Amino acid sequence: MTALPDGTLIPVLGQGTWEIGDSLRTGDAEQAALSRGLDLGLSLIDTAELYGNGASERLVGEVIQGRRDEVFLVSKVRPENAGEMSMMLACERSLERLGVDRLDLYLLHWESRHPMDEIIAGFEELVDEGMIARWGVSNLDMRAMTIMEGIDGAEHCQTNQVLYHLGSRGVEFDLLPWMQERTMPLMAYSPLGRGELLEHPALIAVADRHGATPAQIALAALMLREGVVLIPKASTIAHVEDNAAALEIQLDGEDLEALDRAFPPPTSEQPLDII
Repeated sequence: MTALPDGTLIPVLGQGTWEIGDSLRTGDAEQAALSRGLDLGLSLIDTAELYGNGASERLVGEVIQGRRDEVFLVSKVRPENAGEMSMMLACERSLERLGVDRLDLYLLHWESRHPMDEIIAGFEELVDEGMIARWGVSNLDMRAMTIMEGIDGAEHCQTNQVLYHLGSRGVEFDLLPWMQERTMPLMAYSPLGRGELLEHPALIAVADRHGATPAQIALAALMLREGVVLIPKASTIAHVEDNAAALEIQLDGEDLEALDRAFPPPTSEQPLDII
């Protein structure tokens, strides 16, 4: 577990739902995977109104029906819907699709044309109305986070969700340390990359030493970082069980040195990766 700035404890390994709910053909297996993840303690579920134009939220809503108290529920607002009034309407639609009366965390999906002070005011109003418990951001780089910090109410931001995996470590140079100083967890989406990462010989070699899978090693390496929360997607029960088993892996110095040689940490500022 790790703590949000407001003291709320959340699991360091949760479940992402990008590209889940897009097809009726795979819906049953995806629901079963999310349910199994809850059984295994992966109680943070992240979704967004953007995903499948609401299909992901509807699928998550079916999964958590009768299990709401077990779930730390996260969703995200499209940047074009982030105006103070349009945000409330977007949040209402997300709550309806999810079948709940409150989100545990509501994120700005990425930077918006709406002014940040208006966005923060919108989030704060949703908190006051009881529609969300807390808020955060996603895909904001170091520049945007620094600017936001100077706006009244920004101290209530709970997280920044960004792309982070062994093949994309740019956030380790500036954004992650900045967030660690503020005890604000970084929520890593796509922590397993998009496929090619798991075929790297160095990752396979470390996995073989531990009798594990490359995916488990990729997750275990990031979970060693202070204040990092991972939300990998799993579309099958076998995949979510594989992810959960990464919590038991103990990497040593030799493992980490091998991974650093294969995936060098950043030595200078880099643009924020977004997919």
